Amino acid sequence: MVRSSRARPGNWAFILNRITALGLALYLAMHLVALGQLALGPGAYDTFVQIVKHPAFIAFELLVVAAGIYHALNGIRIGLVTFFGGTATVQKQIFYAMLAIAVIGSLFFGIRMFMV
Repeated sequence: MVRSSRARPGNWAFILNRITALGLALYLAMHLVALGQLALGPGAYDTFVQIVKHPAFIAFELLVVAAGIYHALNGIRIGLVTFFGGTATVQKQIFYAMLAIAVIGSLFFGIRMFMV
């Protein structure tokens, strides 16, 4: 059997899962640095708060939210496939449904984040 060189949904799910994991780990490190601003006093923290109110920073936060949603849903997908099995067709359907939910959830949060 000759396989296509085109990546299948399972491959994309794996790649995106790794990318989102790295992004979330980076965010965790940045979050700890941000919390460290509290130790420097009110002035340093107030400056930091002004930075995070910038639309570019809010867009970055939206990427973090989207990565978190995707990563969590992909973990659920992996659990479902691992414990309940399923054919490649079922796995593909679960992946696309999970991806749709992640996009809808990200849009919801994006609208809420930029409306404030």
